[in-house]
Amino acid sequence: MENYEALLATLALTMGASWASGINLYAALLVLGIGGSTGNIALPPDLLVLQNPMVIGAAGLMYFVEFFVDKTPGVDTGWDSIHTFIRIPAGAMLAAGAVGDVAPAMEIAAGILGGSLSATSHATKSGTRMLINTSPEPFSNWGASIAEDLLVLGGLWTALNQPLVFLGLLLLFIVIAAWLLPKLWRLIKTVFRKIGRIFGLVADDGGDGVLDKTSGSINKLDELERLQQLRQSGALTQAEFIAEKKHLLRHADSGDAAIK
Repeated sequence: MENYEALLATLALTMGASWASGINLYAALLVLGIGGSTGNIALPPDLLVLQNPMVIGAAGLMYFVEFFVDKTPGVDTGWDSIHTFIRIPAGAMLAAGAVGDVAPAMEIAAGILGGSLSATSHATKSGTRMLINTSPEPFSNWGASIAEDLLVLGGLWTALNQPLVFLGLLLLFIVIAAWLLPKLWRLIKTVFRKIGRIFGLVADDGGDGVLDKTSGSINKLDELERLQQLRQSGALTQAEFIAEKKHLLRHADSGDAAIK
């Protein structure tokens, strides 16, 4: 029974640290470092370095910077882009260190899983914030940033104190992320396409479509399905959907006539 509980605790710490690092790495380092140095968290040997005052100080300084940067619309997206190359490797290293003194193959496997999980949470966070930044008011951005900080603190507390509950919630998060990320990506592409039209970076064919002209034949069924998905996700209004559908069919018909 003790071995089972120890395994569960290790798994929750491994997944919790990597998941949290994808959202707010410095908050996760502070929680683990301060918790370990005060004796509230029993860190595995490979993570004891997080208790070092220099590590805690550096994490605290970076968290202070991120606290304000993350609440500035637009700037937070740039910050997230840079931290793609920081949060994901850090999540992999934290996961590998959290499994303790085990076989190298186990550490590598933990690092792969941890890196994948931190990449998932990072992509979900950065994609959501990018869409929130399309709103002209800053309050939704501030609310999202504060909610993310609280989510990291609450998630790590749950992972350390209620590992089974945390693992269940983590599984739910993965399912939601797998459903949400493709939709976020489609919406983000639509936003960038519209921004590109505003600045003249994307070719427009008269202003009545979100579809760019492409060479070659057009698969009408695939394009109609994509338009339907955009309408259902809210990226297109009903009026825009009807206009785009007419534009697609007209363009496809003209292409067919040219081939004939």
